[in-house]
Amino acid sequence: MAADLEQLEAERRRLYGELSRLGDLRRGSIAVNFRRCGKENCACARPNHRGHGPQYLLMTKSRGHTRARTFRPGPALEKLEGEIANHRRFRELVEQIVAISDAICELRPSEVPAGGARPSSSGAVRIARPPEAPRAAARRSSTAAVRIARPAS
Repeated sequence: MAADLEQLEAERRRLYGELSRLGDLRRGSIAVNFRRCGKENCACARPNHRGHGPQYLLMTKSRGHTRARTFRPGPALEKLEGEIANHRRFRELVEQIVAISDAICELRPSEVPAGGARPSSSGAVRIARPPEAPRAAARRSSTAAVRIARPAS
């Protein structure tokens, strides 16, 4: 069991390392669009013509609204594709890290901490608090008003 735990922790460290090397990431997807301009004499008005384009749109969703931003072919579009791929990889890595962490939590022995946590009859864990100093208990129960300490003049 200790070997399995060590292997899982090593895998999680590897994934954290990969996560730290991802670089810039951007949420969204790229849609390729062909549009008709609306001019009667244009080639795009003919039947079976796919329209002007391609036009590349970055589609994102924010606060329930879908937003589209146009990109032209070239370095900006290539950069955008890399950022979206990084975001996709980020999400995959996070899912793997969470799955491995779940397995680690299941394998890690459950010990009673030094603070005295112990399971109750319902299965919940209660933390036993150390006894308070008499002054702290008296301060808390003496009054509900807040006292402001003023410097001596």
